[in-house]
Parts: sequence; structure tokens; C-alpha cells
Amino acid sequence: MTTTLTRESVDIQKELYGAQLPSWAGRAVIAGALVLGAILYLTGTNLVLAALAVWVISLGLPLWSAFVEGRRKATDRLVTVLVTSAFVLAMFPLVSILYTVISKGTKVLSAEFFTYSMRNVVGEGGGIYQALVGTLLITGAAAVISIPIGIFAAIYLVEYADGNRLSRWIRFLVDVMTGIPSIVAGLFAYALFVLIFGEGVRMGIGGSVALSVLMIPVLVRSTEEMLKLVPNELREAAYALGVPKWRTVAKVVLPTALAGIVTGVTLAIARVIGETAPLLIIAGATDSVNFNLFDGRMATLPVFAYQSVRSPGIPPEFSLDRAWGAALTLLLIVMLLNLIARLVSYFFSPKGER
Repeated sequence: MTTTLTRESVDIQKELYGAQLPSWAGRAVIAGALVLGAILYLTGTNLVLAALAVWVISLGLPLWSAFVEGRRKATDRLVTVLVTSAFVLAMFPLVSILYTVISKGTKVLSAEFFTYSMRNVVGEGGGIYQALVGTLLITGAAAVISIPIGIFAAIYLVEYADGNRLSRWIRFLVDVMTGIPSIVAGLFAYALFVLIFGEGVRMGIGGSVALSVLMIPVLVRSTEEMLKLVPNELREAAYALGVPKWRTVAKVVLPTALAGIVTGVTLAIARVIGETAPLLIIAGATDSVNFNLFDGRMATLPVFAYQSVRSPGIPPEFSLDRAWGAALTLLLIVMLLNLIARLVSYFFSPKGER
């Protein structure tokens, strides 16, 4: 009796779905392709050619499916292979960059590397202390300038503008600012400070102004989208209770969108923390530690890495190693910012969305 039911169920499944490949078919084809690719690479074949061979062999899965399952199922498997291949291709540069930076940057990481500057250092030794301090101070000042402007501008566009002419001009200017090259922001900051302090001015606060020009449009756009996602029912409920509009925005709208706003702030900071051109123009470079944003040149990690590669000295190995270490430090700072954004998003988002 059991055997009869099993056969009947198998027949029903075959009638409903038609002939199907074994459940292990996809894993077998991918495993075979990876093994062949590894063999080709280990025997001296170029990595690109080995990866291409893996991709060509993986196309055997939809071809096999066409003979067994029919055209419709084969087309579905072909699209799956193409989409997966596009994802792997997009991830390859990221993985390659991470591997290169981590493998070359970790060998110089030490307590001395983070606590010593490059003052009076030639060749081996020294560190990125002056550049690390400069990066944190300049980026922090840029965030202090940009975050209030960006958030208040987004609040005006969503809550108060009501599609008037000024709001259309603001959105147009924000779109234009989003696409300006970073060096243009540096030239703007330099021209502004030249009008105040004269030719040849170099100071950290100028770098903060240049970075804020790049941060503000990102903040406005991201915050605006987050505020639009807040349901209008929450606003209407607050108005029905007699709550003023400004208090509704402060106590209802902003707390609801806080997780998304913090994510936008993090993305904006990550967008500018690695900029080199504007800081090279207005903040300059120095081997000494400078804690004063309003006096003298101030080193930053991107400029430090650039200068280390551009003028490595003799022998060049130590300077190049320090450049890779600075790049890895920047990468770790960005990862830390993203982790903080994730934690804030988890703890401050509405309970139903966690």
C-alpha cells in the first residue's frame, strides 16, 4: 500500500511539474566548474581566463536543463546563472581591494604607528598620529557644519515647503551639488578663505568647509527620503491632539525617521572622509601634529597616503608601507562608522521593524 501511494505521488508530481533535474545538479555543476578553475589557475593559467572558464562551464546547467526540463525552466536557470555571475563580478573588485589593503597594511600596524608622528623621521619608523588627528578633527568639524544644515533643509522641503518655488530651486541646487567634483569644493573653500585671510592660506577649518560642501547634498537627499517614509497618519494624529507642527516634527517625525537619518549621516561621512583633492588644496600637509583647526596646515590620512606614494624617499619601502597602513586605517574607520550606524538603526528604529 505504501509503495502504491509513493508511486502515485511521484507520478502526480511528474504530471504537475514535468521532468526535473536532480536536486544536486546545480551544486554538482558549480563544484565541477570551481574545481576546474582552481586546477587551471594552479597550473599557471591567468586568473581572468580561469574565471571565464568557470563561468562557461556554469552555463552547462541551463543547457542540461533544456534537454531534461524544457525551454521554460532552462530560461529560468540561465537568468539565475547570469544574475549570480553579475553579482560575483560586482563583488570581485571589492574583495580584491579589501585583500590588497589588508594584506599590505597589516604588517605596519602597531602602537608606534598610531601614536608617533612623522616629525624628524626619515626612512624607517614614525607613524600616522598627525594624520589621524587631522582626519578626525576636520571630518568632525565638517559633520558639525553639515548635519544641522542638511537635516533642517530636508525638514523644510518635506514639512513646510509644500511644493513652492523656493523648494524647487533648493532641490535643483542639491542635485547640482551632488555631482560636483571634489576638487571644485576645495577650490571654493580656498577662494573663500583667500578673501578673508589672503593668499597662501592653509588651515584645517578650510578643509572642513570643503568637505561640508560635499556632505550637505547627500544629507539633504537621504534625510528627505527618510522623512517622506514617515506615515502621514502619525502627523494627523498629533495634529488632532492639538500638538503644534514644530513639536510634531520634533517629537513624532524625527524620532520615527531617526534610524534612516543616522544611516544617511554615516554615508555622508564615509563619502568625504577619504577625499584627497580638497584637503590637499586648502588644508595642506605637514609632518607635525596640529590640534588647532584655525591655525596652520593640518595633515589628514588621504593626503598622507598620497604624499607617501608621491614622494616615498630613499629607500621607498618604508614610506609605501606607511601609505598602505594609512589606507587600512581609513578603511577601519569607515567600517566602524557603518557598525555604529547599524547599532543606532537597531536600537532606535520602531520595534516592529527590528
